[in-house]
Amino acid sequence: MQNEPTHIYWMREAISLSQEGMKQGQGGPFGAIVVKDNKIIGKGFNRVLGSNDPTAHAEVEAIRDACKNLGSFQLEGCVIYTSCEPCPMCMGAIYWARPAAVYYANNRQDAADIGFDDDFIYQELAMPLNMRKLPIKELLREEALQAFRAWTKKDDRTSY
Repeated sequence: MQNEPTHIYWMREAISLSQEGMKQGQGGPFGAIVVKDNKIIGKGFNRVLGSNDPTAHAEVEAIRDACKNLGSFQLEGCVIYTSCEPCPMCMGAIYWARPAAVYYANNRQDAADIGFDDDFIYQELAMPLNMRKLPIKELLREEALQAFRAWTKKDDRTSY
């Protein structure tokens, strides 16, 4: 690792991925890696444009790759390095994946300054459902609860 402190080395790997994806025309300048036991087990860069998938952010791509390589839906004992502070969607994915820590380089204001402004999402999520700009309405709850009840009775379920 060329005598560099470990976190700096791994962050430079994530930053390098951010440049690679951007140069390939896959999406914005965002890259992420997942590290476990001093080894990269997952890589990702933004592929929103290349895949026509709004969820193909660097962190989500890296989490998917790491989970596939680990054969697990959890990232316990792993560290995520990302070239930019994760957006609300990626933070949700990160919390579900349960890594040990997250390190980021650029912050959300830096991203906003180049046209990737997530502030409206943070504002919307803080509001009650009935006050959000995107209509969100409950429908057929009682019918849907049947699946939840069946889940609680399922003997072979895996909690996560």
